Amino acid sequence: MNPTATAHVTADEIRDRFSRAMSAMYQAEVPQYETLLELVADVNQEVLERDAALAERLAAHDELNRLGVERHGAIRVGTADELAMLRRLFAVMGMHPVGYYDLSEAGVPVHSTAFRPVDDAALARNPFRIFTSLLRLELIESEALRERAAAILAERDIFTADARELIALHESQGGLSDQQADRFVAEALETFRWHRDATVDLDTYEALHAEHRLIADVVCFRGPHINHLTPRTLDIDEVQRRMPAAGMNPKDVIEGPPRRDCPILLRQTSFKALEEVTRFKGERQGTHTARFGEIEQRGVALTAEGRALYDQLLSASRQQTQGLDNAAHQRVLSEVFADFPDDEAELRRQGLAFFEYRLSEAGRAAGRVEERDPEALIEQGLATARPITYEDFLPVSAAGIFQSNLGGGENAAYVGNANREAFEAALGAAVTDELALYAERERASRAAVLEALAG
Repeated sequence: MNPTATAHVTADEIRDRFSRAMSAMYQAEVPQYETLLELVADVNQEVLERDAALAERLAAHDELNRLGVERHGAIRVGTADELAMLRRLFAVMGMHPVGYYDLSEAGVPVHSTAFRPVDDAALARNPFRIFTSLLRLELIESEALRERAAAILAERDIFTADARELIALHESQGGLSDQQADRFVAEALETFRWHRDATVDLDTYEALHAEHRLIADVVCFRGPHINHLTPRTLDIDEVQRRMPAAGMNPKDVIEGPPRRDCPILLRQTSFKALEEVTRFKGERQGTHTARFGEIEQRGVALTAEGRALYDQLLSASRQQTQGLDNAAHQRVLSEVFADFPDDEAELRRQGLAFFEYRLSEAGRAAGRVEERDPEALIEQGLATARPITYEDFLPVSAAGIFQSNLGGGENAAYVGNANREAFEAALGAAVTDELALYAERERASRAAVLEALAG
């Protein structure tokens, strides 16, 4: 062994350092975010004290430790080069592109992926995610505006020279030393920092803003400032109820499925975006609205059959919930979703959700067992199944959050323009199918149980 060789810091450790540094930066930039974290922590503590079985279950499956550090952020970039470089930056932290999201479906001119860890140990350590959207300039109707936006984006570099150097170093030497990892975190953070000085004059900003507020947000600044960091709550309805008393203005409705005994997928809400003073070229001053505080509650990942049922019921509810306040919206959702089983055993038996199988204590002591049916093993007390947490996102919910915080509604001109191939070409890699990840996790856990019982 070479005594001068420097040990590399793990990707999990770099991701943990980065997510904590980003949280500290965002607390300094958006003081209300600190208030939000305190509110979520209080609600989570109350839920755990009230529900000992839930606390025990989360602890047994490495979910309790991650609850306090869990965050997801969101950024929007303007060019293929920016997206491809971000893929390399996130790879340093063990974060990979998972899922393709077409937000044009909901009238927003972007398509997206989520950079996140993919294996169980990495998720347990810190499941930090960044929902990353690429602006689709080709959806802008005005050719002159399209060309102007492209020219502005071509002039900027959202990465520091040192960040680029450290990413290349990581790739060439297979990792970073402790000191290099700290430098990387500091340099990478600069890409996500808020800058109150726009890179354009007020007239250009207003022209892009008139096309879509999100386009102005992406094009007119030095970088893709982080526009929210999302803590995970165990009771999103209670957080929504308490936000006004804590000085926050919540969005009108909680996005996603209704409250259930067996939570599914993802529920999201936020406090509305802040109006921030911005200086434009030519010494003119105005305001820009982009950054907000989001909260999420995660449930079980659904299979393709489960997602089809979810999408069908959500679609059926949309006409009925139009314009309702949150209480009425949730009431209608609950009525519509009565057709979605709300019992873990039923979700498993109908193949609607993904589960992780483990031997019980009785199973570990049982010796050789001939039974191969997982449901029978559970009934006999030899195995357990617990819901696999949904680690990803929902396009309709994401668009709802975007629209709530950027103002304006859907633009029908953008609708129905999914183009996964173009997104992957810009990314420089294929995105991983999230359903395949959950399916493999379930398959491997079931196989391990059967193998152990086969002696």
